Formats: sequence, C-alpha cells, structure tokens
Amino acid sequence: MLAALGTGAYAVDARGCIVAVNAAAERMLGRSAEELVGEDAHDLLHRNARGEAVPRAQCRMRPAFLAGRPAQAGLEWFERGDGSLLPVSWSLTPCDIGDGDTLVLVLFHTRGDPEGLAEQPEPSGGLLQELERLALLAEMTTQLTSTLSVDEALQRLVSLVLPRLADWAVIDLITERDEVWRTKVVHVENEVLVPHRDLEGPMAPVPAESPMPLSRALRGVASTIAEPQTYERSPDTGIAVEQRRLFRSTGMHSAAIAPIRGLREVLGALTLGRSERPEKFTAADLTLLEDITRRAGLALDNARLYQRQRKVAETMQRYLLPQLPRVAELEMTARYLPAPDASHVGGDWYDAFTLADGATALAIGDVSGHDLDAAAGMAQLRNVLRAYAWSQQEPPSRIVERVDRSVLRITDVPMATLVLATLAPGGGEHWELRWTNAGHPPPLLVTHEGLVRYLTGGNGMLLGTGTNPARSDGADVLPPGSTLVLYTDGLIESPSHSIDEGLEQLRRHAAALAHRPVEDFTDELLSRVRPADNDDDVALLVLRVGTPPQPG
Repeated sequence: MLAALGTGAYAVDARGCIVAVNAAAERMLGRSAEELVGEDAHDLLHRNARGEAVPRAQCRMRPAFLAGRPAQAGLEWFERGDGSLLPVSWSLTPCDIGDGDTLVLVLFHTRGDPEGLAEQPEPSGGLLQELERLALLAEMTTQLTSTLSVDEALQRLVSLVLPRLADWAVIDLITERDEVWRTKVVHVENEVLVPHRDLEGPMAPVPAESPMPLSRALRGVASTIAEPQTYERSPDTGIAVEQRRLFRSTGMHSAAIAPIRGLREVLGALTLGRSERPEKFTAADLTLLEDITRRAGLALDNARLYQRQRKVAETMQRYLLPQLPRVAELEMTARYLPAPDASHVGGDWYDAFTLADGATALAIGDVSGHDLDAAAGMAQLRNVLRAYAWSQQEPPSRIVERVDRSVLRITDVPMATLVLATLAPGGGEHWELRWTNAGHPPPLLVTHEGLVRYLTGGNGMLLGTGTNPARSDGADVLPPGSTLVLYTDGLIESPSHSIDEGLEQLRRHAAALAHRPVEDFTDELLSRVRPADNDDDVALLVLRVGTPPQPG
C-alpha cells in the first residue's frame, strides 16, 4: 500500500515506532528502511527550526495520534540522515488492520510542493498551560531523581500529580517476578492525600492479548483514556475485574492511564482519575502524562537498580564479616558501619581467629574504596592473611611481610593498611600482645582505671607499594580489665577536623567509657566519636581481657 503512494509515507504502531516505510520516504529522509523501522518516529524525526528535538508535550502530531483521529499540519521539520532539516507538511490518519490493532499512517511532503497541506493548528486542550506543564516536568525531574528509594519516589510522584492534575492517583508496579502489585491508590480529600489501602494489593498477571486500557499499558503498548463504561462489560481478565472495582469504589468518571517504562522493560502503569472535578481527560493530558511517566520510569529504574545492588551488597557483607571466636577470659565484639553514600559494603574489615598454638589473632584493615570491588579485595586480603597466620608459626611482622609480597601478585588489592596482632596469656592474669602496623591508625589501650595510650610501636609502610620493606613488632602487656580498641580511619577522620583532633576525641571518650560493659562501650564509642560529616565506612574491633581488679 505504501509503495503505491506518490509521497513520503510511513506507518507507526501504538507505541509510535515505525513499522513500515516507502521508497519515497527513504529518499526524502536520506535514511534506509533498516535505519527507520523499529525506531520511535518522534524521537528520530521531529525537530524545530533550530534542529533541536521537539518535546513530546509540544508535538502537534502527538494529541491526534493518542486520540486516534486524523490531523494535518505544515511548518514542521524532520531530521534527515545527514543531520540536515527537511521542511515538511504532514497528515496522519488511523488505519484499522484487523484483530483490534490500529496503525497510524503518516504522509509528508516537502513544504511548497503542490500537494503541500495548509497548516491547521491543534487545539491545546488539557488543564495546564504550557508554562505550567514545563514547570511541573522540571519539578518532577528534580524531585524524582534526587532519591534512590522506590517508596519515596512513588510518594513524591503522587504528591506532584495530586491535586494538580487529578483527584485520584493509582500506581500499579510489575515486580521482579513479573507479578503486578497495586502499590498506591491515593485520593485528595480536603487538600489532604489519603491512601485507600483496601484498594491496594496483588493483581492478576498481565494478559498477553487483552485490549483493555490498563492491560495494554502494563504491556507498554499505549496510553489510553478510560471511563467506567470501559470496564462495565464482561471482564476478559482478572485485571479488568479489579479495574471495574476501582471505578465503582472511587467514583471516577474519567481516567488517563499510561505505562511507566524503564530503560529495558515496562515497570508498571500510572492512572490519574477524576471524580470531583467535571472535566474529562483529553489527548493533550495524555501527552503530559507520558512525559511524567517517562521521568518516573527513569527514577524507578535507578532506585530499583540501587536496591538490587544494596541487597547483593548486604548479603555479601554478611558472608564477608567473620564470626568472632569464643576465648576464655576474653570478651570480644565488633561493629561495621558502611559509608553513608556507598553500596553498604566497603574495604574496611576486621578479623579474629584462634591460631594453631592457641594464641588469638586480631586484625583490622582498610582496602581503598567503599564499593563491591573494595569488598572483594578485602575478602582476598583477609583470606591470604588467615592462610599465612595459620600455616606459619611466625611473629606478626613476618606474616605481614609475606602478605605484602603476595598482595600485588595474587589479589586485586591496589593498596591497603593493616594491623595484625597476636594475644596470648602471660604471667598471672596479664596477657601478652604483639603486633605490627602497616600504615594503619594505632591501636588504643584503655585500662580499667581510665588510663589511655596509643600503641605506637611496630609501625611500617602500608601494603601494596611493591617495595617489600622489613617490618618490626611492638609488644605490650594488657592488665586485667583493660580494653583494646582496633578501628579504621572512618572513626576519627573528617573533612571538618584534623586526624590529631579525631585521635584526641577517641582517647577522651574511651577513657570516660572504661567501666562500661564491652557492648555498651563499643556502641557509645561509635555514637560519640564518629564524625557527623563522616563519608567513610567504619570497622571497629573491641576486646577486653580478664576480669577487672576488685576494690579492697
């Protein structure tokens, strides 16, 4: 049919994608059929006089396309394959091709041709003027893209469209298991948004063939205006049953329904309904609604991706952080807090395990970064350290020398800091501590009497420099009731103060908490010392030895 036409012609489906094109259109547009078919006609072709993409809200073809009625206009521009502009006049008309499917046929001529069509401006329609629409879309973009929470994004979406556009807002989402869930049904009552939980909940699966408006939207086929009569006939699917219930319960006399599309899939549908205000939705309103759902789809896509990454990260973190061993006369506890803006895992880590000779190994470290790559590197480093510490009966300094030589060859760790210590019973109730420090903040020792000092011996370079320096050990005796604190720099560093100030804060608060039980000591220390503007993750390993001396 298209080949028989003497002018440029193409046909689009209900989504606006080109499904067929004739040779005249290929020649006029400077594009082959392979370049045209399957593309969104509006995004590919429509331009203004300056060659800029035309917003869908300003497209004069869009209202007629959505309403399924003929239209024509002049003074338009299409972009050719070489980027040049083709001035055109166009006309469009719906074509029924059977089985309930409709294509839209678009004919276009170079402007000035004898066949050129006179411009017939489209009525604007809709509730909002152009500046109001642009302001709403700008606010929509700002509000929806500034959160990575799905629930918060949905709440903001509802607050933006109600009561500005409708009396009711209904959001149906498709879950990752391809199940439909009616997530929100919200009504404006005395200018207050009131959720209707009784109308929310699970829905029937998305039907493959149903021509009903919500079913088509959930398949990503098209946006539609619906009325109560749409769903009064015998329902063809479970979704149609719920839609009939929705219209009856809400009293909506007009509804606009549009798909919410992500980058790769349909995420759901947004329905705006009017029950109190008398105006029915128009094709112009559908154009605005599509712009809204396009922004909502991008925001929800990002939020879902973040939540998936967060779930993976949290699962990974549970497996990466070890269970602390039970050792007689020792109390141990640990905490891990992720960086506020990261993926809830990072390069900070702790470890404690029993060695072959009965001593207890303690470790705290920091692999650069706070993301999944850093967490994976941390796991590699910890496993290498454990293997050497268990198999080699050597002081901490020798173990860390071996780890340092290995880190660049058998791990993906670019650079890291580390404290490795061993703790064993000494004479009487005292415990002997030996440690080596590879570029890490020094351990802190707090006696039962509140005397506090940093263990500054055994210092050496951080891991991963490739220089393989010789390392030394520090040694000290831990009296009964004393508390050893191993921590990462996220506990003391902040953009607002120096590291020396952070170390002094830690010293003072640790002294004040010396008599607290270990669990309370650790939680309070984190709460008091961690800077409010901290942007790093924190690992904390706290150990208390023996029993404190009893008062005479």
